[in-house]
Amino acid sequence: MKLSGEGKLLRIFLGEQDHYKHQALYEAIVLKARELGLAGATVFRGIEGFGAGSRVIHTAKILRLSEDLPLLIEIADTEEKILSFIPVLDEILEDVGCGSMVTMEKVEVIRYTHGK
Repeated sequence: MKLSGEGKLLRIFLGEQDHYKHQALYEAIVLKARELGLAGATVFRGIEGFGAGSRVIHTAKILRLSEDLPLLIEIADTEEKILSFIPVLDEILEDVGCGSMVTMEKVEVIRYTHGK
């Protein structure tokens, strides 16, 4: 797959403890993105954060270690592919009913190649 030029970056913010059909939600989203042929996805674990409810700050500090750290999934691809993935993502997130935030922004893809 060759990808260059203008694209979109999808960011999905959720919690480490969120699950979908007996698997981690982040894993389900990454696997679905792969199944649908998106260019790639990466999951980042945050060391501290809070969400829309903002009742509790989730942190990785030793004295207040949270079991529900914030996660960020980033998926970059063409606008067409990202837009076609959003309804699938919406369906998954609606099914789970968890707190989440999804953002999208324009990106310039400089290089995207397969490894050897």
